[in-house]
Amino acid sequence: MKSVSLKLVCGAALALLIACAPVISQRGYVPDPANEGAIKVGTDTKTSVQSRLGYASTTATFGNDSWYYISSTEKQVAFFTPTVLKRQVVAIYFDKANKVTGVRHYGLRDGHVITFESRETPARGRETTFLQELLKATPGSSATNIQETNPGNGGGPVP
Repeated sequence: MKSVSLKLVCGAALALLIACAPVISQRGYVPDPANEGAIKVGTDTKTSVQSRLGYASTTATFGNDSWYYISSTEKQVAFFTPTVLKRQVVAIYFDKANKVTGVRHYGLRDGHVITFESRETPARGRETTFLQELLKATPGSSATNIQETNPGNGGGPVP
């Protein structure tokens, strides 16, 4: 009986260790250095850059015309927020005639040269906790006031 419980405890510990193993993920695409080195400032255009390097990860929305090839390596342990281990950004800048004006390399040490979409929409008002919502509700009262006017019904009272 002791050996069975010991095996169960060891199996559970092993499963816990496996579940907490970090997951390393590679995202994005950084072009081949040989193809990137072949880009000449002032002579190459958008079409020649695209034929050598492929489609950019993102492009500039405002201001100067630039393409960004972005790659990052992230580590995530269990359900915790992932941490960025390495980030490479190759930025290619163009002028009005679609000619290359510069090629720059940025990394994680360069900070927030390019701001990423946070996927969070700000909402007006204030957020309330569950307890605040619970205390706001009074038993025996309806959610809407019956004496309110209905804006869709010509301003008359709600039936």
